[in-house]
Amino acid sequence: MANGNINVSVENIFPLIKKFLYSDHEIFLRELISNATDATQKLKHLTRIGEAKIDIGNPQIEVKIDKDNKTLHIIDQGVGMSEEEVKKYINEVAFSGAEEFLEKYKDKDSKDAGIIGHFGLGFYSAFMVANKVEILTKSWKDAPAVHWTCEGTTAFTLEETDKKTDRGTEIILHINDDDKEFLEDNRISELLNKYNKFMPVPIKFGTKEKELPKSEDAKDDEEPKKVAVDNIINNTDPAWTKQPADLDEKDYKNFYRELYPMQFEEPLFHIHLNVDYPFNLTGILYFPKMTQEIAAQKDKIQLYQNQVFVTDNVEGIVPEFLTMLRGVIDSPDIPLNVSRSYLQADGAVKKISSYISRKVADKLKSLFNNSREDFEQKWNDIKVVIEYGMLTEDKFFEKAQKFALYPTVDGNYHTFDELKEKIEKNQTDKDDKLVVLYASDKEAQHTYIQSAKDKGYEVLLLDSPIVAHLIQKLETEKDNKVSFVRVDSDHIDNLIKKDEDKVSKLDDEQKETLKKEFEEVVSKDKYTIQLEDADSDAMPIMITQPEFMRRMKEMQQTGGGGGMFGMGNMPEMYNLVVNTNHPLIENILNTKTKKKKQRLINQSLDLALLSQNLLKGEAMTKFIKRSFDMVK
Repeated sequence: MANGNINVSVENIFPLIKKFLYSDHEIFLRELISNATDATQKLKHLTRIGEAKIDIGNPQIEVKIDKDNKTLHIIDQGVGMSEEEVKKYINEVAFSGAEEFLEKYKDKDSKDAGIIGHFGLGFYSAFMVANKVEILTKSWKDAPAVHWTCEGTTAFTLEETDKKTDRGTEIILHINDDDKEFLEDNRISELLNKYNKFMPVPIKFGTKEKELPKSEDAKDDEEPKKVAVDNIINNTDPAWTKQPADLDEKDYKNFYRELYPMQFEEPLFHIHLNVDYPFNLTGILYFPKMTQEIAAQKDKIQLYQNQVFVTDNVEGIVPEFLTMLRGVIDSPDIPLNVSRSYLQADGAVKKISSYISRKVADKLKSLFNNSREDFEQKWNDIKVVIEYGMLTEDKFFEKAQKFALYPTVDGNYHTFDELKEKIEKNQTDKDDKLVVLYASDKEAQHTYIQSAKDKGYEVLLLDSPIVAHLIQKLETEKDNKVSFVRVDSDHIDNLIKKDEDKVSKLDDEQKETLKKEFEEVVSKDKYTIQLEDADSDAMPIMITQPEFMRRMKEMQQTGGGGGMFGMGNMPEMYNLVVNTNHPLIENILNTKTKKKKQRLINQSLDLALLSQNLLKGEAMTKFIKRSFDMVK
């Protein structure tokens, strides 16, 4: 028997600290099963290259709970360790067995070795939940089994043992009183499903009953026989590890249900990622139906490293706009701070992020080109992702010009180039700027939409939560030759100004009188009176909100630039546009009784407010009463 101290030297203490600032104690099980998987994959590789001439059968990893002894066991049938290897890989804490193995066999097809972790470092995460840890291990080579014991200090014991007769390693954790949750079947089952659901080596956790098929001579009412079988908790061959050519649409949908068993809606489509140069990356991304709540849809993509779950916070590795998708990303090339499963934004990560963005853009363009009608039907379900990408990624913005759609209120879809060609002649103003009219709510803004359509103008329906930000970027990218204007932001004749002289029925003196009469009734703190010489059949009074102010306020509300201009917290201000050529306005001006004149102004104002869904509370009550009085 040997006694000694674990060697933690000054030169290796820093990587040790880096590896063990774990935020969650539960991570220990992932680390230990990763080590067991490493050991198994090493043995498979050694037999494959002919170095280990043994029959390894079908090795698996077993997790067992012994409540009586308050222990948790992780057992593998991998390479095992000799006494010298235990001293080297366990007692020399900062030495990485996996790294040494890969270096040794790098010229012997080590690409297929599937080595996951850094044996020795991850092992010590066991002491987060255990006050004592034992290792029983026997090497695949002809060497005696050994027993290593440590009680959470640098002191250990190491001795030969006859307790271990079969190849492989058993880790025994004596669980702390404060961590008894890890002696509960449900808790361990939860962790296995979270971290190890797709590990490449079968993982057994207890048994389950399996119903045997009835024999031909069995009676109809005879109960089927059941047998106990190993409860294998993982799928060792998940869809993302296969070639796209080996999968069909049903396979992709089945895997989606496997990833998200509580998600009942089918994904709209998928993107299979598969690249081995200049980095290794596999995965499957799914486009689900999107909602307007961007934040609520994030953190659905699962990140794996060689089939070991790492995190569902993929910010940094996946472009931000794609974090609303679902699926799996798996790469051994992602640098991790294992202690907090936090992705480091280095060069490799940026290349991976760019690749994913490009791959998604190519897939969207392909869908658009191959089946435009189907793409248009899915637009409302995917537009938030695409518009978010256009807003945040310049390269994606460039590619999206080929497939981003701009729907009209009538349900027609155009690319920007198609839209420009359609409206250029009729919607270019006197300053040679293309004016794109849009609505955000087809029902609430119906009056204004109809006024624009009566002029022969096309009106888009842009109703995503980030539309204010997006049109700001579109205006900038189009060399200031395009202006987006919401249909209710001004009188229709002012939205697209032409070189046309308007004739007014009122002279300057009458206009001044009219303006003063409105100002006596209308709040100056909320409304600016604006007289317009519009067509006589246009609306007599309109409530508008200037495009710039409204847009800045909307951007502020969604985390944008409105606050830069102090607009975010400004009170609501509106223009009250009075059509001087409408008969009603002429009637108001000619009404002799002041009381009747003010009642007409109030009624007209309330109708204009009602058309904008701005008439509420006491003002609505007064309007209803006044309306009934007027029709008596």
